Amino acid sequence: MTFLTLEKLIKKIEERKSAEVDQSYTASLLAHAPDKPLRKLFEEVTELLIDVVKGDVKGATKEAADVLYHYLVVLAAADISFSEVLHELEKREGMSGYEEKRNRK
Repeated sequence: MTFLTLEKLIKKIEERKSAEVDQSYTASLLAHAPDKPLRKLFEEVTELLIDVVKGDVKGATKEAADVLYHYLVVLAAADISFSEVLHELEKREGMSGYEEKRNRK
């Protein structure tokens, strides 16, 4: 398994920015940004948490995929590239979580 699926999804979301809202679910989310994408992300995270608490691995896996998709839509709506997020993670590499939090102040 590679990250090709993720790369293709990111590209598809970007393409959907110019799609007709009646032809694309992603376009309909983006057309009502930031509210609609944020609400959907919150909904999907809630469903993921419920499945994790229930111990429903199959359900949690599906919800995790939904969370990832909606997270990427929120980033696209905010004009934040996934590459920028990865760059931020790279800057934190080798740093403890406590140290990273202290550096935010």
